[in-house]
Amino acid sequence: MTDESPPVPDEVLTSATERLEADDLTLAENEDLLRALSELTPIYERDRSYFVLGNYDPAPLGRLECVVDRLNRREDAYAFRMSDVRGGWENGIQKFCLIADLVTHIVGVAEREPSGFLVEQGLLVGSEEYFEKSYVLKRTYPDADEDHPYGWMEDGVFELLEDEGRLHEWRTDEELLESVADLP
Repeated sequence: MTDESPPVPDEVLTSATERLEADDLTLAENEDLLRALSELTPIYERDRSYFVLGNYDPAPLGRLECVVDRLNRREDAYAFRMSDVRGGWENGIQKFCLIADLVTHIVGVAEREPSGFLVEQGLLVGSEEYFEKSYVLKRTYPDADEDHPYGWMEDGVFELLEDEGRLHEWRTDEELLESVADLP
């Protein structure tokens, strides 16, 4: 961080420090993690931050990038994907948790085969803190032969979010962008 960079809020440092202390990391790994976190200054420079999760295959990645772009057009908001946070992270769950601790919103873009963030969905409902700030934009498939194209585990996550009014369904790219507009 430069001298012009705003100071990192104490609660961010405390959260990151607690996570880092809980793991056995080498000094080099610890420095890499802290350097990656320091690159996320827009998170605490803006009122709203969106950690966007989803599938990185070519077609879904384009939709994921559209979601990030639309959220970044909002005044005083910052949106990004997990891959936007650099560093040689050995532990993806640790990376997810450190980032999820910092943001105000977690947004999943769910598409069948694969959803792109199945492990993270388990973490979303496994932590009250993460669940309370999570939203999912779920693609529906009206022509699907099966009643549950996502599987029982994901359906359970979707039901919990739907009960809280934080599940938004879409079929077309246009409907996806409309769903993004519904996010806080």
